[in-house]
Amino acid sequence: MTNAQTIERPMVDERYGLPAAPEAIARTAAALESHGFIVQVVDDAAAARDLVLSLVPEGAEVGQGASQTLAEIGVTEAIETSGRYDAVRPKTRAMDRATQGREIRKLGSAPDFQLNSVHAVTEDGRLVIASATGSQLGPIASGAGQVILVVGSQKIVPDLDAAFRRIEEYEVPLEDALMQETFGRHTALNKMLILNGEWFKRVTVVLVRAAVGR
Repeated sequence: MTNAQTIERPMVDERYGLPAAPEAIARTAAALESHGFIVQVVDDAAAARDLVLSLVPEGAEVGQGASQTLAEIGVTEAIETSGRYDAVRPKTRAMDRATQGREIRKLGSAPDFQLNSVHAVTEDGRLVIASATGSQLGPIASGAGQVILVVGSQKIVPDLDAAFRRIEEYEVPLEDALMQETFGRHTALNKMLILNGEWFKRVTVVLVRAAVGR
């Protein structure tokens, strides 16, 4: 299998990609706030982008996980190409993993700001993030100084059981197809982080009423 091969979109339940009802968005936002997360609700991708960039000071060190959401709304491009931020990923991509693995690991583990999305958010205020390598999980859990998570309302589910189903039945098949098409290899659901709450005011959830990302 080569990187140029086109992989057919897998059969998934497309309801997982639909925006949530206003009542579910309101319940989720209130529950997240009750668990110690800072929550800001915006209407669409443009508003999400503008808000995220307003929350990150110019010149700040910014780490980021691979995120279709952040790429789609224009945050990735702004962080990595505008010259206004000290972006971590362009640095680590330019380094040799075989000889500079330690430096790559340290640069990515504790940035001042970590930007990401999640794969599911429950109406009772829990955030669930799945990963093949786990590289973005450490900064989100505790390593980064501040964390900003952009979450489209299509990721809202009733509870943790539904969150796991969304990941296993929707996110993993679509990510696997993307990985095969892009890199010629399969993904793996190796690691998972559940954020039940925050002791400190370090995690901001930008909850987008529209469906953004996947």
